[in-house]
Parts: sequence; structure tokens; C-alpha cells
Amino acid sequence: MPRDHVESIVDEWRQQLPDVVGPSMELGKRVHRLAGRLQEAVRHETAAMGLTPAEFDVLSALRRAGPPYALKPSELAAGLLLTSGGISNVLRRLQQDGLIERAADPADARVAWVRLSEPGVAAAEKIVRAVTGAQARLFAAADATLVAEAADRLRELLIALGDTAKDKD
Repeated sequence: MPRDHVESIVDEWRQQLPDVVGPSMELGKRVHRLAGRLQEAVRHETAAMGLTPAEFDVLSALRRAGPPYALKPSELAAGLLLTSGGISNVLRRLQQDGLIERAADPADARVAWVRLSEPGVAAAEKIVRAVTGAQARLFAAADATLVAEAADRLRELLIALGDTAKDKD
């Protein structure tokens, strides 16, 4: 079986600091390299549509919410790990492009909602399809069973690390 890039890195560390080498190092480096490949695919697809990865994340989160495709800015920021300033900038750009609308809650004027516009729904669906297609092409070189098993094992690992879903109210 051919060696991957991480094996070379681990071999070098084994020579320099053998006590730091282990499964956690190998997993961390492989996950980092895989994340980089996935981020590259996302950046390519989003750039082709004139969007940033953060804008893609917002459009995707709103579309995933289902009709009426609306969330509070604080929900978007928390779910996407963006600061309030970061989410404000992204929302401003998306609103300027006509992809989202912002409105006060009729029941509570202190609450604002962000909603996909009609063109925003179409754009969100188009970019989600483009990104998932790029991810599928990336993984096409690997056996489908291997990809499914890796996804299952990574889910187990994330749960073991405390990364569990929060129940919706």
C-alpha cells in the first residue's frame, strides 16, 4: 500500500521527538489535511458563484432551516461560530446582493429575523448542490464503503469528544 504524506511527517517526528508520535498525532494531521482538501473544494465552488465560504455557510444554514428560511442573527452566529461583527458583515453583503431580507419580529421589535429572499433560496440550493457535488467528486477516488465507514467512525469520535447535537425546542 502506498504511503501518505502524514507517514513521512510522522517518520520525521519519530526521529526528532519520538515521544510525541502516536495515533492522536496521526489522526490530527490526517483530519487537518482532509479538512484542507474539503475547504479547497468549498472555496473553489463559492468563488465561482461570487460568494465567500462564510456567505455560503449563512445561505446554507437558512436553507437548511426550511420554510420560511429564517433565523435570528444570533442563531446564525452561534451555529456558524462567527462573531456578531463577522455575521453582520456577511449579512450586509448578502442583503446588498438581494439574497436575504431582514425584518423585525412583529411580536417583539427587539428581535430581528434574517430570511432568504426568493433569489436567495435559488442561490442557496445552487451553491449547496455545487459544494456537495465537489465533495462527492473529491471522495469518488475512494471506495464508497470506506467513505461511509470513515464518516461513521468520525461521528463516534466526535461524540466521544462531547460534540453532540443540541435538542431543538
